[in-house]
Amino acid sequence: MRVSGALVAFGLLLAGCAPEIPDSAAGVGFDSYQGYQASRQAELSGRPAPVPAGPVIASETAGTISFPAATAPASTATAVAVDVNNPGISDEQNFDAVSARESIQSDAERIAANRQAYVVIQPTDLPARPGDGGPNIVAYALATNHPVGAQLYPRSGLNAQNRFLRACGGYASSDLAQEDFLARGGPERDRLGVDPDGDGYACYWDPTPFRAARNGGG
Repeated sequence: MRVSGALVAFGLLLAGCAPEIPDSAAGVGFDSYQGYQASRQAELSGRPAPVPAGPVIASETAGTISFPAATAPASTATAVAVDVNNPGISDEQNFDAVSARESIQSDAERIAANRQAYVVIQPTDLPARPGDGGPNIVAYALATNHPVGAQLYPRSGLNAQNRFLRACGGYASSDLAQEDFLARGGPERDRLGVDPDGDGYACYWDPTPFRAARNGGG
């Protein structure tokens, strides 16, 4: 029993030494946090806020006391003016603004007006490129169907291989050689000797890629 009494006395001593925790509403005009909550709820709902209990102040008349009236804190919010007449600001996302000036009938009229303003442009032939008066090797490739090396035109002459190598060396590509060959009377005539086998194709030119492209091949 003595031990229990000592423990009780020790507990009372600790309780007396514990610091008092101030109420969280102290210093804002309320005697408790519950009072602050009630005032805040009333403010949000639009009801008159309850008057918080203020400190007791003795008046000059002996024996009377008064409580100072609580003053509502001044609002620090500043209203922001919106310029609704600014043409740079769209109100298309404002349902009230749009519904006030638009209707189903006005939408139908606007759609009809847009349809009347449509302009249908008919396709025309591609214009001719300037200076495009020479032979077209693509058209020539598609107009023929014989393979490379199949002789169709007679060829004759001495030292044909040397003439072929010398003449073809003067062209930057086989396409340019074929164009010049056709421009000089080919494929029937071969004045420079660029088609010694008589197949109608000059300087290793091959029409196969053009034909494959027309047929959708690789």
